[in-house]
Amino acid sequence: MRLLHAGIERSDVVKKHLPLLAEAVPHIAHPAIRNRGTIGGSLALADPAAEYPACVLALDAVIIATGQKGERKIKAGDFFKSLFETTLKEGELLTAVEFKTQKKDQRSAFLELARRHGDYAIIGLAAFAANGTKRLAYFGAADRAVLAPHAAQARDLASAKAALAKDLQPPADLYHSSATKLHLARVLLERAWTTLSTPR
Repeated sequence: MRLLHAGIERSDVVKKHLPLLAEAVPHIAHPAIRNRGTIGGSLALADPAAEYPACVLALDAVIIATGQKGERKIKAGDFFKSLFETTLKEGELLTAVEFKTQKKDQRSAFLELARRHGDYAIIGLAAFAANGTKRLAYFGAADRAVLAPHAAQARDLASAKAALAKDLQPPADLYHSSATKLHLARVLLERAWTTLSTPR
């Protein structure tokens, strides 16, 4: 079954059990794209500025690849290798993604900055907090979606923002320097921090 972006966007089940995905989908391109594109296609493409790769990293999802030798389960953290490159082998297809449902005491936040709605993100953050730990996954910040482990382990916002310099060295683009993108990554972290730190 092809799971279109639009299907995820409209799903009450996704909104209830995977709110991070539900928050992310409206940021993906435009309705015409969301009516044709799929989560599997997005993950397999591994665009470093795409939303879903960061989401699966934040949620510690498992990606299932199927080939002639059967199924292979790959942790999201091991799936993305570099720019538009994954660990999919020749003859394999990405056929499913496994997520754990978000519990009531867990929190998530999705934020991105773009020049215009529907444009690729300048920088984006998919974040998840559970049992006192955080997973901060940035996109538009490297040659693939990446976790920010030093910032995630910080006990307060100021320390987390300072620690981002250890986690991210964003490449400059036509419009933004590396320093500007790191600054914007800190802005997103500040916006997400209260949501992640406040118990339900």
